[in-house]
Amino acid sequence: MTDKLTDAERSTQIDPLLANGWEMVDGRDAIHKTFVFKNFVEAFGFMTRAAIWAEKWNHHPEWSNVYKTVEVTLTTHDADGLSLLDAKLGAKLDTLAEG
Repeated sequence: MTDKLTDAERSTQIDPLLANGWEMVDGRDAIHKTFVFKNFVEAFGFMTRAAIWAEKWNHHPEWSNVYKTVEVTLTTHDADGLSLLDAKLGAKLDTLAEG
């Protein structure tokens, strides 16, 4: 089982993501971000690259795609909240979205 983040870990791991456009989800211990790309192909490419990392780390996002927009929510279900895996995947998604 994965451990839920401590308050100290939240400051170091989640705060940088919040500063980069991620938001806390109301009513859940989760973060969310909307990624908007130039077109569907770029959005789908992002999801494909992200899926490879999610599978490698065995940590899968809640996400949806409509045309050029990808909505992503991260939380760790077996920890009942945010874990280091969410911080790690969130940072990776930001990097993948940049190019």
